[in-house]
Amino acid sequence: MTDKGVAPRAALAGATYRKSSRSTAAGNCVEVADLPSGHRAVRDSKDAASPILTFGPSEWAAFTAGIRAGDFR
Repeated sequence: MTDKGVAPRAALAGATYRKSSRSTAAGNCVEVADLPSGHRAVRDSKDAASPILTFGPSEWAAFTAGIRAGDFR
């Protein structure tokens, strides 16, 4: 698995996803799965055909730090 990218669905078939605490009742839901070696997979729970993004440990740390800092508003 590369550090980041779009993963084939079949490669993540056994992943266990959890819903983001920031998801809304209106269906704006993001789900995250912990993968081996510290990787993470992120998907849109309301769109089964949407890509599943994967992040390596350093990319995930930068992404979540950016969220906390308000960089994506």
